[in-house]
Amino acid sequence: MNKKRVFVGITGASGAIYGVRLVRALKSEGHEIHLVVSKWGAETLKYELGIDVDSLTHEVDRIYNEEDLTAGPASGSYPLDAVVIIPCSMKTLAGIAHGYADNLIARAADCALKERRRLILVPRETPLNLVHIRNMESVTEAGAIVIPASPAFWHKPKSIEELVDSVVDRVLSHLTSPRDTAATWTGE
Repeated sequence: MNKKRVFVGITGASGAIYGVRLVRALKSEGHEIHLVVSKWGAETLKYELGIDVDSLTHEVDRIYNEEDLTAGPASGSYPLDAVVIIPCSMKTLAGIAHGYADNLIARAADCALKERRRLILVPRETPLNLVHIRNMESVTEAGAIVIPASPAFWHKPKSIEELVDSVVDRVLSHLTSPRDTAATWTGE
């Protein structure tokens, strides 16, 4: 396995569990994880999962403050293999789509685009309005991969974690190689 350096941004969109499950999956595969949790991402972690950002520090290699634009990931010269924003709020998506890098999450995404690195955005919003759709189109044209947090049901998940992991596995398949536990359609 090729160890990767992955920047993970958790924003304030509902679905903080997606970010936490991705961090844990990446850690279990031995990847180097750099994490930023936005102010509203921290609030969502508390509200939805009952945890705080400090509880994630032992699961990552580096954790940054979202306002620290002097941090390594704020520069295109800082070596990252990928940037994943999971869940990605519509505010963050809009900032990335329009080059408005006002915090470290948006700046790391901006650097990923300009350096032609892998950028994966996992929006968790419904319904979508035309502005959301156009912003997704814009980031896709710029080179990002948009993987909406739309879990699969064909593998008959038996828990919320299995449902969430169907999205996390899609993200992992674009970052590394699929996990052995990933549900894979065989056509049967």
